[in-house]
Amino acid sequence: MASGQQFTSFELLLKLFLILALVKRGSAGITSTFTRSQWQSFDIPLDHKVFAIPNGYNAPQQVHITQGDYDGKAVIISWVTADKPGPSKVQYGTSEKKYDFSADGTVTNYTFYNYKSGYIHHCLLDGLEYETKYYYKIGVGDSSREFWFQTPPKIDADSPFTFGIIGDLGQTYNSLSTLEHYMQSGGQTVLFVGDLSYADRYQYNDVGIRWDSWGRFIERSAAYQPWIWSAGNHEIEYMPDVGEVLPFKSYLHRFSTPYLASKSNNPLWYAIRRASAHIIVLSSYSPHVKYTPQWQWLREELKRVDRKKTPWLIILMHVPIYNSNQAHFMEGESMRAVFEHWFVCYRVDFIIAGHVHAYERSYRISNIRYNVSSGDRYPVPDKSAPVYVTVGDGGNQEGLAGRFWDPQPEYSAFREASYGHSTLEIKNRTHAFLHWYRNDDGQKVPADSVIFLNQHWASNLRRRRLKNCLKARGKISF
Repeated sequence: MASGQQFTSFELLLKLFLILALVKRGSAGITSTFTRSQWQSFDIPLDHKVFAIPNGYNAPQQVHITQGDYDGKAVIISWVTADKPGPSKVQYGTSEKKYDFSADGTVTNYTFYNYKSGYIHHCLLDGLEYETKYYYKIGVGDSSREFWFQTPPKIDADSPFTFGIIGDLGQTYNSLSTLEHYMQSGGQTVLFVGDLSYADRYQYNDVGIRWDSWGRFIERSAAYQPWIWSAGNHEIEYMPDVGEVLPFKSYLHRFSTPYLASKSNNPLWYAIRRASAHIIVLSSYSPHVKYTPQWQWLREELKRVDRKKTPWLIILMHVPIYNSNQAHFMEGESMRAVFEHWFVCYRVDFIIAGHVHAYERSYRISNIRYNVSSGDRYPVPDKSAPVYVTVGDGGNQEGLAGRFWDPQPEYSAFREASYGHSTLEIKNRTHAFLHWYRNDDGQKVPADSVIFLNQHWASNLRRRRLKNCLKARGKISF
């Protein structure tokens, strides 16, 4: 019996070795053949309970939070009151029903065509303690509402943390499945890679109405943990036929970001540090060529990254730089041409995008040697390059992008057109697990799981081991 178990273990190790060898060579790209009978991609009716307006006159609704500073010791709490402004005050404390602190925020509103928004509140809570559960209360009297959130661990190379990754969510039944499954994942903060409500697919006053419904839809998660925002094309809302020509108008009024804390001059691009990760948010639909404000800011922000404190360097954007789907193919080429050499130089761990309504993960590849007239014309394996992950499969009403290029390019490791979400589970300074879960019509099913070594610490560890080995053999001297 013991020998049989030993043989079985040997077989498993042999299979694992062969799989890892194939992956290392970049020859194990997988196009999933999974076929799902998806729900129809239409928005949930407005009278559905997931959009329910809270009880009470002028009760706060559409509550959501995001990180409020550079290092995770502050949150911005946002909400809407429909009837009148009311106080922009948040009461909070570390014990339930006991609020020892308070903070005052700001209130604004906007119009879109003939729609007039409710009163949108943003309130900064700063000076918080790490790894602490805070309870907070907004509103007054019988209409007040109470929530809670947990602050992250301190900035440290070995602080474990689990991020959720969602993109292109919308407000369909598939969207609801994605959100419910994410809430069971153990994720502590959402990295949202653009295309939020899909309200721009409506006309006239219905645009604003569908922003309101989406705010109530995500509240079940976003009121209790930070969602880190990035903007997509469906947030632009350029509609000159109804007199709306200011890009990102609804988005910028409703969703606050801590851009000033990272010395950005625009809320569409910014950076935060959280636990052991340094997260940079870029704007695919803002100017980013050389000398533009976004270009200049990113150049300086990359210099601020300290891999001894935050070893995991993650960049969020909406449009994928590498994508083997026929949908939106090569739309990220302008950003790749400008920034890819920086991504390789600074050994970015992950570039995470949405936009394409499918899931895809790349190998570590780059195309920085091509200069139009010479050099490699195709992406090549590059150990210093990021892994590119597309998670644009949240569930929106436009449906899935099921047409992948065939044959599968060598840079593509795994791809599937199904609704779902991802998690990035950081264990320590050297190891992280990336998972992608397909919804599978109501069942959370893991479909892609990979262990990654950190670009900075793993390479340093390999060099140290080599030096120790050579030193022991008398090959080198110090």
